[in-house]
Amino acid sequence: MMKFTKQDFIFLVGGIIIQVVDIGVDFWVASKYFCEGQYSWGILILCFRGLSSVVTQLFSYEWFKNDWENPDPEKLKWIFLVHFFHCGIFIRYWFALKYGCQAAFKQNSSRDVSETDCPNFIHKQAIDIMTDISMLKVFKTFLKTTPQLFVQIYILMEHDTNSFCQYAAIFMSFCGISFSTVDYQISLRKSLPDKDEFHVLPKLVYLFYKLLTITSWMLSISLITLLSVRSSVFLLILLWSCGFCWTLKQHTTFCKSKVMEYLYRTVVGIILIFTFFNIKGRKTKVCISIYYATHTLVTLGILFVYLFWKPFVTKEIYFTIVGLLTILSLVLGIIFLIVYYRHFHPTVYCRQQTCSDEADGVTGEKDRVEAGRFQNFIMQ
Repeated sequence: MMKFTKQDFIFLVGGIIIQVVDIGVDFWVASKYFCEGQYSWGILILCFRGLSSVVTQLFSYEWFKNDWENPDPEKLKWIFLVHFFHCGIFIRYWFALKYGCQAAFKQNSSRDVSETDCPNFIHKQAIDIMTDISMLKVFKTFLKTTPQLFVQIYILMEHDTNSFCQYAAIFMSFCGISFSTVDYQISLRKSLPDKDEFHVLPKLVYLFYKLLTITSWMLSISLITLLSVRSSVFLLILLWSCGFCWTLKQHTTFCKSKVMEYLYRTVVGIILIFTFFNIKGRKTKVCISIYYATHTLVTLGILFVYLFWKPFVTKEIYFTIVGLLTILSLVLGIIFLIVYYRHFHPTVYCRQQTCSDEADGVTGEKDRVEAGRFQNFIMQ
């Protein structure tokens, strides 16, 4: 069984700090835009924050209800109020700190302990809570952080003037994306059977693969938005539609409620606009090849249009720098992707028999309990 280590606890505390600072930076940046009379940008920043918060609260509350077999009405009402005021993630962080501290620092080899106080139970509780937090952070990253990064990059391209708060927002966006992607992979390795531990080198390769491909895509979308906002919106809607339809075709079974399942598929469609995730835990060599080939063709198409059209909104030197950064980050990102999948990606998501059963739709109850909801979440 995987253990919740001191390193995991430090990572947990770092996540809480980034969460709090990220909230502060969002309101700081939005207030700066309001003070400067740029109300549309301020409202857009807050809308991304609000949308991601609503979605994560809905899923968090739904998971609390699903995890309790016979929920106490009073306790459920209290949990509902906490989520209603958008503080559900902090309740989960509190439980994670409680069990994480016990697992990482206070567990001894004592034999006279109850079943709920035994080391394995404490470690499992800490890992399960961190897994839920990781899934919620993935939602937040691609509903709030990544779109905000796109907006900030677009604003810097559109206007010659810039401010410290914009750079702070971009820096926090990169920190948020980096932290959530690595944390997600750590939770994936700990929570699913037959996963190897996620060491430092695979973490770095995976991080650079995600960051560089996302950065290249953000620059590309920003360029097409400078050219035509309508074209950019049409492209994003088209990509979301393709992702949503692919998710429907996969017949995902992440949520017990049909309404929440469709919300999950909608969110996954948004995630697939920015980066690739395997939503069924099966081999996706063809899918990921098609995905990044499409992104590469769209990126080259956007740069081709700018190269020959040379619209007035960009200076030649400015476009050269952005174009080189776009191509360089895309090429490096694809290289890191190939290295990760060839050398560090666990080729077996679960035991062969379990995978066969899942493909046939007959996963055993025991396996379902052991793996939890994470086995039906997006994988990599």
